[in-house]
Amino acid sequence: MANPAVHVLTLLELLQTHRHMSGRELAVRLGVDRRTLRRYIQALEELGIPVTAERGRHGGYRLMPGFKLPPLMFSSEEALAISLGLLAAQELGVADVAPALETARTKLERTMPARLKQQAQALSESARLELPSAQAPGDERLLILFATASQARQRVRLAYQDDRAQHSDRVLNPYGLVYREGRWYVSGWCHLRRDLRSFRLDRITEATLLEASFERPADFDAAEHLANSITSLPRAIAVSVRLHTDLAHAVEELGRHIGVFTPDENGVMLYARTDSLSWFARQLAHQPFDFEILAPLELRAALSAQAERLHRLASRE
Repeated sequence: MANPAVHVLTLLELLQTHRHMSGRELAVRLGVDRRTLRRYIQALEELGIPVTAERGRHGGYRLMPGFKLPPLMFSSEEALAISLGLLAAQELGVADVAPALETARTKLERTMPARLKQQAQALSESARLELPSAQAPGDERLLILFATASQARQRVRLAYQDDRAQHSDRVLNPYGLVYREGRWYVSGWCHLRRDLRSFRLDRITEATLLEASFERPADFDAAEHLANSITSLPRAIAVSVRLHTDLAHAVEELGRHIGVFTPDENGVMLYARTDSLSWFARQLAHQPFDFEILAPLELRAALSAQAERLHRLASRE
């Protein structure tokens, strides 16, 4: 179901495009009943847009003669930002968003000067963004609900199913949304666990806004919290490695998902947990900087096994 704001904007576009439309025509085009149509007309009037209603057999709605919204004007940089944003949105795994992206692109291009329109079309036709593919379909309704609740500081009641198919009912103070490795997450204060938690949106089966409000911590970073939550999952083996590089290069080469990075006087300490020492050794093996394995000692053996394998492959005739 489309957001009411989308219907109101569509109604405005119909009234700007057509000189006069009957209530029946507008209701059919919007896919709503006449009562809902009147609410949308009232919403336009409250925004200061003069809509005149004509009664009778040939009655209907029209904008007041001479009224026109000011045209949208974009700089070259703004047009580029919008075009790239639309391209990125295609990869975010939100259900039912593809048709909306196409109509949004068409509407924007109609308002652009010829030069900017050509630039936008060129990007749309020739550019591709290699973002992580969506692992689970996003729900537009949930995205809007949690974004709205986070902005308004409004609690949410949700039903959740974890990775073991266990169901629970939670009350959450939603602090922010994160798109990570093909999935959407919401992070915030969970009243059931009385602690910070992150929830995958594709595992939320129901969500309802509550009247209660909350205060959001000023320094909370949803993406950082999610990364720390994932790296601190209770995996079997704890790992400690000193990396002989700076923090920026460590994160760039290994990625934040692998563990927690802490700078010290001799480089950067990496603390992580893993279920596979062989996998972790492979991650270390292709790093361009030196490192010291502090724990566990078995990781050194796994790294030696990787080195022996590479030596064997390099020695083949």
